[in-house]
Amino acid sequence: MSLMDSQFVAFLIAITLLSITPGVDTLLVIRNTARGGVRDGVITSVAICCGLFVHATISALGISLILLQSAWAFHLLKLVGAGYLVWLGVTSLLAARRGQPLPVQGVAGVKSTVSLWQPVKEGLLSNVLNPKTIVFYMAFLPQFISPGDPALSKSLWLASVHFVIANIWQIGVVLMIGSAGKWLSSPRFAQTLNAATGSVLIAFGIRLAMEQRPV
Repeated sequence: MSLMDSQFVAFLIAITLLSITPGVDTLLVIRNTARGGVRDGVITSVAICCGLFVHATISALGISLILLQSAWAFHLLKLVGAGYLVWLGVTSLLAARRGQPLPVQGVAGVKSTVSLWQPVKEGLLSNVLNPKTIVFYMAFLPQFISPGDPALSKSLWLASVHFVIANIWQIGVVLMIGSAGKWLSSPRFAQTLNAATGSVLIAFGIRLAMEQRPV
């Protein structure tokens, strides 16, 4: 198996552009950084990217093809993922309604009250339950796997590259947000951020649930 073949540069460019495109992952990282500080943001980013290995494995083993060919299985997965995004959005809207300041670490002695498990759970589930990522990996990874390559090993290698690039970008976002601690501790900013991210997450979830099954 050749890890650095002629197609690797093309994969690197494509996956970098994908990683820096704003989406649900970036939004969740921003929200959790504002809620629990740099710690929660980094943990969320790593948890999100760990889900890439799940999708790479599913793609390599052909389970994605089964999901795509089974209308009820794909629809069920899509609704679960959409429901989870809507739940995250509702949580943010409720926080905005309460008008509480964000518990940003290192600001005026305020510490995050969120357990380490919560950003892990939110990050991993938001990625693993997203059927778009399954469809994307099934359609995208095979283009960079030669017929003679072991599919699972090559898929996990490409997912590892994606893992590194996505974390570099998302953790960079985390550090930029974390440096604005006093600003983030403002109750007005907390309300605005929670309301905005909650609305967008709900919109993402509804859009995902209403999309037609690809053929």
